[in-house]
Amino acid sequence: MDDRINTSQPHTARIWNYWLGGKDNYEVDQAAGDQIRELHPGIGEYARADRVFLGRAVQHLVAKEGIRQFLDIGTGLPTADNTHEVAQRLAPESRVVYVDNDPLVLVHARALLTSTPEGRTDYLDQDLRDVDVILEQAARTLDFSKPVALILLGVVIFLDDDPEAYGVVRRVMDALPSGSHLVLSHTITRPDMPDVDAAVAFWNEHGTPKLTQRTPEQITRFFDGLDLLEPGVVSCNKWRADAAEGPLEDVAMFGGVARKP
Repeated sequence: MDDRINTSQPHTARIWNYWLGGKDNYEVDQAAGDQIRELHPGIGEYARADRVFLGRAVQHLVAKEGIRQFLDIGTGLPTADNTHEVAQRLAPESRVVYVDNDPLVLVHARALLTSTPEGRTDYLDQDLRDVDVILEQAARTLDFSKPVALILLGVVIFLDDDPEAYGVVRRVMDALPSGSHLVLSHTITRPDMPDVDAAVAFWNEHGTPKLTQRTPEQITRFFDGLDLLEPGVVSCNKWRADAAEGPLEDVAMFGGVARKP
């Protein structure tokens, strides 16, 4: 086992996997996940909402925007309907580069994130902050002269410094050509959701890495200079939801998709 894998302390990627019904987690993650769910019973819905948002966003980008390249940073543990699976079902030639710095994710990604013969997937063991290294290594798989979708689901929450967080996203988008897209989701804080704040506070006391909440308005700032697609930055389960689903309550995971002019 990679000596960076700490099984004595709960970890966000493994707890997320637990909430999604996966098996790539430990008792310490299950215990923390259950305690967080006691503080905020709807927390498991955030994980599912985030996956639904990913699927809808990737489907739209492939089918409606013609995107065939994806840079997915903060991949997390592989589950069902990963980025390349959704994209390559519609366009087998799609190329996807996954980026994460969690050793457990790396082990599983290498085994499970395999491409169609027509397309290609790659995995980079890098930190979100290392923008130049990520772009240099991703260029082995992606053609940065053509549009790329940058996917940042629940990852900028680990950057507690606002200028750094906004700056990292801007640096990556600045390196991508016109027609590229940003897909981003983020845990929110809002006065009518105090139990979310309690759950995050518990996590930051007991788990790793620490999380930062932002308001919906702060999350919208990540899309400055880009053209936000309808319906804007909303609860992930509501982004282009099927009307047949009926009224949906907000979850404390908001997301949006935007195009670079």
